[in-house]
Amino acid sequence: MSFANALRAATSLALVFGATAQAETITIATVNNGDMIRMQGLTEDFTTKTGHTVEWVTLEENVLRQRVTTDITTKGGQFDIMTIGMYETPIWGKNGWLVPLDDLSAEYDVDDLLPAMRNGLSYDGTLFAAPFYGESSMIMYRTDLMEKAGLEMPEAPTWQFIRQAAAAMTDRANDINGICLRGKAGWGEGGAFITVTANSFGARWFDEEWNAQFDQPEWKEALEFFVGMMSESGPAGYATNGFNENLSLFQQGKCGMWIDATVAASFVTNPNDSSVADKVGFALAPNSEGVEKRSNWLWAWALAIPAGTQKTDAAKQFIEWATSKDYIELVAAKEGWANVPPGARTSLYENPNYMEVPFAKMTLDSILSADPNNPTVKPVPYVGIQFAAIPEFAGIATEVSQEFSAVYAGQQSVDEALAKAQALTNDAMEAAGYR
Repeated sequence: MSFANALRAATSLALVFGATAQAETITIATVNNGDMIRMQGLTEDFTTKTGHTVEWVTLEENVLRQRVTTDITTKGGQFDIMTIGMYETPIWGKNGWLVPLDDLSAEYDVDDLLPAMRNGLSYDGTLFAAPFYGESSMIMYRTDLMEKAGLEMPEAPTWQFIRQAAAAMTDRANDINGICLRGKAGWGEGGAFITVTANSFGARWFDEEWNAQFDQPEWKEALEFFVGMMSESGPAGYATNGFNENLSLFQQGKCGMWIDATVAASFVTNPNDSSVADKVGFALAPNSEGVEKRSNWLWAWALAIPAGTQKTDAAKQFIEWATSKDYIELVAAKEGWANVPPGARTSLYENPNYMEVPFAKMTLDSILSADPNNPTVKPVPYVGIQFAAIPEFAGIATEVSQEFSAVYAGQQSVDEALAKAQALTNDAMEAAGYR
């Protein structure tokens, strides 16, 4: 993108925002990942165009979820914009806790948002959060280590192949783990990962009567497979590793494979941050042999406005700036197309400049193959792939993930964890009136 085009993009945004009657300072809660930190570094562009300034509260993922949930349920009023996702948005929108985003400007082009993102961030047809980026999950792997192992990564591998490859790529003497995966407690951390893994083994959280399904053989098979593979080929202490920990390990060259958010592709291929940037390949998230469901999720980190804020207009201006086509152009001009926020807009995947990025097509294919309305092999009463879109899920799944992390840490057996998960889930669902 030329400087002249960047200037035209900036002028276009300025015309959208117009003159600001009163400058405000807005407070934004966000997650501590690379794309959000990059956005903070570009905030001066927003301030120049609007006069508004921004105070950032940047938090680790589990802490962010806790803080924003507490704030919005207690009407604490700490934040003018919250970074939330597809789990919270429809529930909070239904409860009247979020400001509808049904009056964004024509220049913003809401219809350009990928349908999967727009639908997942809406309630009853109304958009309540705008996607900063969208994601699924996929395999990122070391092409050099795969070749050295004498193997070739299929475009759509099975878990059985992944376990074989992980063992072949593991080199303890040189501190290389065949595979790095999330084990960290938290419904959106290790809980999300083991849920999609279980989906791909034929498991589900609930049957159609909202009975917990942790006593079924599919869950045991999935959990035993995961623990066995990580014991053989994973890093020590994987029970406390989440997205950021595994990203660091992969960038340092200590992982043969990493299965996680598609958004991580730009981080592992950035030569400024990754020691293996030129040795990374991509493949679809795996399924288990004979099971049609793959273990990829669907998510968006999105910006939403809590209903209690007194700075709605300034907050909407920020959301239009941060999730616009022009913001994508701004990042591309400064840092290259590989580093723009992915997965949110159709136009991005119609841009030939972006489609030359090595991971662009695999990211889109992963997003388009994720079906939150049919997340499992057997029928379920809920929507959501790595979560069940009910208010009680976050609390229940956090507890379940803690039990699973205790297995990963060697503190209890798979059978013990599954029995506890079954009991606590059924108890919670009965108390909430589902059963």
